This record gives sequence, C-alpha cells and structure tokens, in this order.
Amino acid sequence: MGNHRNALVAVVRQELAEARGAARAVLAAAESARGEAEHRRRLVRDAYATCLNQLAEARDSARRDIQQRYQLETARLAGNVRHLAALSASGAAGLPWRMWSPTEPEPGTRPGLLRIGTLGLDDAVALPGLVPLLDAAHLELSGPQATVDGMITGLLLRALGSTRPGEVQLTVYDPEHLGGTLASFAPLGISFVGPGGLSGMLDGLVEHICRVNETVLAGEYVSLADLTAAGGGSRTGAGPRPEPWQVVVLLADAATAGELTSAQRAQLDRIVRTGVACGVHVVARGLELAEHPTVRRLAVRDQTATCDLTGDLEIRLDPPPAADQVAAFCRATAERLRAGPPPARMSDLEPPKFWSESSAHGLLAPIGDGTDGAGGLIEVPLGDDPPHALIGGPSGSGKTNLLYAWLAALSTRYGPEELALYLLDFKEGVSFARFVPGPRDSSWLPQVRLAGLNVNGDREFGLAMLRHLSEELRMRAQAAKRHDAAKLSELRVEDPHGHWPRIVAVIDEFQVLLAGRDAVADEAVTLLEDLARRGRSQGIHLILASQDVSGIEALWGRSGLIGQFTLRIALPKARRILADDNLAAAVIPRHHAVVNAESGAPGANLIVRLPDAGDRTRWRGLQRRLWRARPAGCEEPRIFDGDAIPQLPASCRPSGPVPSLDAPVGSSPGAVLGERIDVAARPARLRLGRMPGRNLAVLGTRVDEACDVLAAAALSLAAQGPAHFSVVCLDPDAGRAAARLVAELPSADWHDDLAEVPVLDRPHYVLGYALDAVPSPEALRRLLTDGPERRTHMLGWWRSVARLRDSLGGPGARLDAIGAWVALDVQGADLAPLHPQPGGPVWYPRRRRGLFFDRSVHRTPEVIIPYEVNSDHA
Repeated sequence: MGNHRNALVAVVRQELAEARGAARAVLAAAESARGEAEHRRRLVRDAYATCLNQLAEARDSARRDIQQRYQLETARLAGNVRHLAALSASGAAGLPWRMWSPTEPEPGTRPGLLRIGTLGLDDAVALPGLVPLLDAAHLELSGPQATVDGMITGLLLRALGSTRPGEVQLTVYDPEHLGGTLASFAPLGISFVGPGGLSGMLDGLVEHICRVNETVLAGEYVSLADLTAAGGGSRTGAGPRPEPWQVVVLLADAATAGELTSAQRAQLDRIVRTGVACGVHVVARGLELAEHPTVRRLAVRDQTATCDLTGDLEIRLDPPPAADQVAAFCRATAERLRAGPPPARMSDLEPPKFWSESSAHGLLAPIGDGTDGAGGLIEVPLGDDPPHALIGGPSGSGKTNLLYAWLAALSTRYGPEELALYLLDFKEGVSFARFVPGPRDSSWLPQVRLAGLNVNGDREFGLAMLRHLSEELRMRAQAAKRHDAAKLSELRVEDPHGHWPRIVAVIDEFQVLLAGRDAVADEAVTLLEDLARRGRSQGIHLILASQDVSGIEALWGRSGLIGQFTLRIALPKARRILADDNLAAAVIPRHHAVVNAESGAPGANLIVRLPDAGDRTRWRGLQRRLWRARPAGCEEPRIFDGDAIPQLPASCRPSGPVPSLDAPVGSSPGAVLGERIDVAARPARLRLGRMPGRNLAVLGTRVDEACDVLAAAALSLAAQGPAHFSVVCLDPDAGRAAARLVAELPSADWHDDLAEVPVLDRPHYVLGYALDAVPSPEALRRLLTDGPERRTHMLGWWRSVARLRDSLGGPGARLDAIGAWVALDVQGADLAPLHPQPGGPVWYPRRRRGLFFDRSVHRTPEVIIPYEVNSDHA
C-alpha cells in the first residue's frame, strides 16, 4: 500500500512537472508570439513612417516642380507679352514717363496701343497695360474725376508724341472748367468748346466724316488707315496721312451727361459708329457711349482700373506726366508746326519695291514733297511730254542736291534694263564720282553707262558724249523704221527682245560746253538741238542744269532749242528759267524748287520741298543695295576723269621674244600717241606708210609730255612687229627718258648726230629729242624728205614751230615733210604754218593735253591726252 501511494505520488508529480513544462512551453511560445507580433508592428510602423516621409517628400518635390514650371511658364508668357507690347506700343507710346521722349514713326506705319499702367499678375510679374485709340477705338472712362483727367492727359501726350506734328488735332469739350482741365495743350492750337457749343461741335464732326467718306475714301477704301497704308493710291508707296486724326475729348460730369438732347445723342452715336474709319475718335469722361465694337470702357478707381479689353485683370495706373514735361513737349511741337513740316527724306523717295516700274511709256519719279497743305510727294515726269528738263539756280542754291534726289528716285524705280544714265559735270568737282567705282568703294550705280568727272577743261568729252547719243538716236530711228514704230513704246512692243532702255543724259553747268565761239560750241549746240527735237520719240531725254541760260552766246538765235525743254525746275533766285512774268523762283525759300511742266508759264507752278540727298553714307548704302541686285552682264560704266593721266596700255608695249628683223610687217603700222577724248577711250594712232610726209613732229617745251608721246609711239610700233629704232637725244633734260626707252625697245641704238643714223631697208624709226639743236640740218631734211619711201620715219620733238621751220630751211621753207604733228604748250596762232585754216586752229593749251593733226586723216585737229610712259618724270 505504501509503495502504491509512493508510486501514485510520483506519477502525479511527474504529471505536474510535465504540466509545468508544458505551461512554460506555452508561455514561452506566447512570449515568442508576442515578440514576433511586436516586431511586425514595428515593421509596419516603420514602413508607414517611411511611406509618410516619402509621400511628404514627393508632395514637396511636386510642389517645387510645379512652382518651377509655373515660374518658367509665367516668365515665358510674360516675355511674349512684353515683346508684343514693345511692338504694339513702341517709343513714346509705351515708354515709362521717366524715360519718355517723343518719337516720330516711320512712313507707312500704323499707330499702335498706348500705355496707361501695368498689369500685376503677382509681385514678380508686371506687364504693360495698354489700350487702343488711333485708328482703333473710342474710349469711355468712368471713375474719380482727378484720376481720370490725369489718365487722359497721359493718353493724349502719348498719342501726340508718337505721331508727326500736326497729324493729331484736339477738340476739348469742358463745360465745368471751361477748358482749364487740358489747358497745358493749348500751344498746339487745341479747340476748346464751351457749354453752348456741343451741338455745333458734334454737327461739324458728322460733316467731316461725310466729307472724308465722299471725297477721300470715295468707296475705294474702307478706312483712312487702309488708304494711308496703300499710299493714297499713288505709285510711291505708303506716304503721308491724307487727313489728320481728330481726337474729341468730352469732359462731362453726371449733370452734364444727363442734359444731352436727343439730337445731340443721335449725332454722338453716329460719330461712335462711323468715326474710327474716318480718323475721328471720342475720349469721354462721365458720358456713356453707345454700344459698338470700337468702344472700349475703362472703370477707374483711385490707383487702378479695369478695361473690357483685359477682363478681370487690374491695371495699376501710371502717375500722370509732370506738368513741365507736357508744357515742354507742347512748346517744342508748336515751334515745329510754325516752322512747317520737315522736308522729305531721301528714303521717302524710294518705292516699296525696287525696280518694279516699266519705262515703256515714260519715267515718273518724285523729287520732294509738296507745300500746298495736302502734303504728298511731287512726281516729275519725263517722256513724250515733257521730254526734257531745264534746271536753273545760282551757285549754292542746291542744283546738285536736286539732281541727287532725282537720280535716287529714278534708279530705285527703274532697273538697268529700263534706264541708262549718262552723267556729265562741268563744275570744278566730282559731283557724279559717287556713282562710279572708286578707290574707297568698288560699287557703282547699275544704271550709269558713262560719267564724266573733272571735265570743266575738257569740253571735247562733252562733245564726244553728244556724238555718242546722236549715234544711238540714229540706230534707234533705224530700228523704229524697220518695225514701223513711231515711238519707243511701240518699238518695245514690236521688238520685245531688243534692248531699248530710256536714256537720260544729265549735263550739269552745260553752259561750259557751249562757251566761246569755236568748233566745239558750234557742233555741240547743233547736236543738242537735234537730240532735243528728235530724242523724245526714241526715249532719249536731256536734263540740263545751269546758273543762268541768258548769257550763253551759242544759244542766241536758237530759241527753238530751249523751247524743247518744257519741264522747268527753278531753284531760289533762278533767272530766265521760268517765263518772264513768273516770279515764283524769287520768293521761295532755301531747299525749295518750282516745278513747272508748261515751259515756265504762270499758273502751272508746283512748289516742292527738297530732301537732303547729299549724305554720302546714305547714298553708299543705297547704291550698294542696288549694285548687289544688278543683273548678270551689267558692265561697269565708262569713266572719264579729266584729272587722271591714262597709262600706256599693255597691248601697246612689246612683250615676248624679240621678233626677227626679217619677219613681215604690215605696210602701214600705227604709232599710238595718246588717248582720244571720246566715249570709248580709243588710242589716237598715226599710220606710217611708205608715202611722203609720214613723219611726226611733237611741238612744245614740256619735256615730260614730249618724251611720253615719243615713247608711246616707239613702244606701240615695236609691239606690232620687227623694227629698228635709232635714238638721237640733244637735250640733257630728256636724256634719262631716252635712255630708258632704248633699254625697253627690242632693237635700238643711240647716236649723237643724225648724220650717224644708217639707212636701212626695213622698218626703221628715228626718234629725235630736241631736233631744233641738231648740228646737221641737211641730214634731218634728207631723212624727212626721202625716209618714208624707204620705210624710215622721223618721230621728232621740236621746242617751237619757229625752230621747226628753221630746221627745215627758214621762214620760207615748206613744211610738207611734216605730215602729222602733236602740239603741247603751243598757241593756236603759232600753228598757222602747219594748219590749213587761216590763222591756225582754235586751241587753248593746258597741262597734259595735246592737239593732234594728221593732214591725211583730219579736217580739224583733235585733242588727245598723252599717255604716261615714264613714271620718273622730275
């Protein structure tokens, strides 16, 4: 029994122990589970916190990104708005008052918007607040009277400051303050209307609108803005505004606004509906305007305003301009108005598109603007009627400036295929040098075919140009006859592939060409008369300019010549250009001209204000634009410069191997003596055939020129074939030039006396320097007489005609052995023994000119320019 109890106790103990162990295991498991759960809770909390942090960071990042994008987009849009505002309200229309100054618009530009303040989107972005007015809108303003009045003052100042003086006319209806509100604008001639004048003012505006519609727009244009942009239908492009803007300021208070009669209200409504198209604009304070698309309404508070154009955006108003700023502007503008409008600029004469006109039926180009009050450019015609122009005015009256303006207008309208210019200036200067290539500018005016510079001493070149034009007239007349055409326009239709531009020849100070009683003046006036009579039908037009035509002897008895010049342009104080009873030129001021297309008859005058067309920089810019647009094949103009010394052409110098003396040579080689004064700049040649008298005498005391004539002759002969040269120099001053020539000639020898010169049976030329000092005159006479038939020719220099005669036997000696001569500083009367005309030729010796006569070719001598051959003349 005891054992049994013990065993039972042991079993119970064992079970209790196992139960405690199980309980401990359960507790351990529970503890472990609690720890795991806590760990999981911590993980969840940490993940949640992390997510919250990431969400917060994402939110902050998104906010920053959105803010940055917003700022970038706002800056971009604000920049676009500012750019558009700068285009829409440029210069005086949009500048802040601290930077403000009046700005004159370019011709043809339409008025833009006017600044009244700034649009504040936020503290960082401020944009110009702009409203329309001229050519766009009427304005209705409501709000505190003082603020509105300051705003109107600013609007008017901007409108006046961004247009030309006189283009905006102000009318103010101010019944409360009787004009005192805008009195600072009084110097501009502002019209103030009193309390009883409203009806008359409105009626007058309605009549003005009717007149503009009927006589100005005439159903062809919708508005004055369109008419101005089209240039009023003229060929000159956008020009002056045909009618000024009428800005009507109605300063009404509440009481006055209610007092409008039904008639007044009806007239005001008509003005609102039709005024903008006709340049009439209403700016109303305290007065309601009728509903219309052109009406803009502004609600003004103390410092801000809203406009139906900008919606809910508030405009922070600019302060009104300072009173002294308004007064200074009005005084300056009034002074400009009293002085009259400024003259047209050279750029105003340019068409909208270069070279867009045809010259088939004539030439039409402006030279300045009119002074009759209507403004606008005055266009000058050249064609069948009038065909030619005569310009007159004393020295300093502006002839050259007028020609510059006319040439600028012509050359921008008519291309090189339509117009060819021949320019000749007989003044002591280079007025036309800017139109041809020069050392500082290689461009040229593409229409110029020929230009004569510094020709006051070379009337022969003027004669050469007239001969060239006469030949062109003959060629055109023959072409017209072949095509049965009576005038140039018909010829161009019948011969569309021909080159028939109109030709305009400008001769400044043309009286120089006709000065004196000699062969040059006689032939020149004959050619001028023929060109004037027949040139009109063939498209050749003359523009002659002079100080006074009354004293030109060559025109005496030739009234028909001047009668062909029906277009007369008289500058201030011009004489004998207009009719005797037309005194307009005596009273016009400087920078003006009288244009008369009826031969100067009274009643046909147009007074023109001329632009300043002489600015070289502006001309160079215009010319380079035209030059770059020149067509392919447009050749450089022929330039004759009376001060330039031509060089012996390279083709007149021997080159390559020395030719054999046995090689054949032409029977009549030509010695080049100098450059002829003609359009083609051809060399003057002396043919040296095997005939008696084929010798040359160079006469005069100018050593350098005499040496150049002999050197040019020798070198040009050597370039044509094998020849031998013998040089005899009896003047120490010519020794260096003679030695240099011997060194350059392929075959030459030096002799101290003509007796030493051999007789050769081949081309042989004897060059004699100072032959009046020859010790053996018999040998000289023998060479002169017998040499040519044996192909030996004397090219000699004598220092006077008397010494030449002495060399040939004295006063009674015959001079038949001298078949050709070049006279340098020798008077015409001294040349009588060598010239068939009794008393000798009419010749005025001058530097670097020679008178060349070949009795086998010439009827009268011709003037040549000796080439420069030796560059070391001392």
